[in-house]
Amino acid sequence: MDFVIRTMQKEDIQAVQQVAKVSWHATYEGIIPLEIQESFLKSAYNDDMMKRRLEGSFMFVAEVNNGVVGFANYSPVREDGKVELGAIYLYPEYQGKGIGSSLLQKGIGLEGVKEIFINVEKDNKIGMTFYKAKGFEIVSEFGDDFDGHTLQTVRMVLNIWGTED
Repeated sequence: MDFVIRTMQKEDIQAVQQVAKVSWHATYEGIIPLEIQESFLKSAYNDDMMKRRLEGSFMFVAEVNNGVVGFANYSPVREDGKVELGAIYLYPEYQGKGIGSSLLQKGIGLEGVKEIFINVEKDNKIGMTFYKAKGFEIVSEFGDDFDGHTLQTVRMVLNIWGTED
């Protein structure tokens, strides 16, 4: 499948919001109640938050046939080389085609990155399988109060080798 990974632009906000909504519902059905998903999506992916993410973090989109089918969001790289992967989301029909791996490579390629951290909901089988396959290791587990709904969250890290001077 042909796809392009590029830096997100303001014009992509609505497309990214749609990917977030569809992929969240597909991923968290039966794990997080729908009304809590909707509340989270409204707060985390509203227009103002998307503009802040664009200005204050690294955002990449995946395109197929000039349409956005996925995205990734990385924090700025800290002085110690640590970066947070806030999200990699794809439309379900585009999962398993190398797009998520390419979005992850964009984070690995950020200047100065030595470790990528992510929090994954333990029952998110798709996410857990993906990150383990990419070499992420579990560093901790904790209960996370998510809008009154407790989730079991797993904190994972990917060590980027070959970055030592």
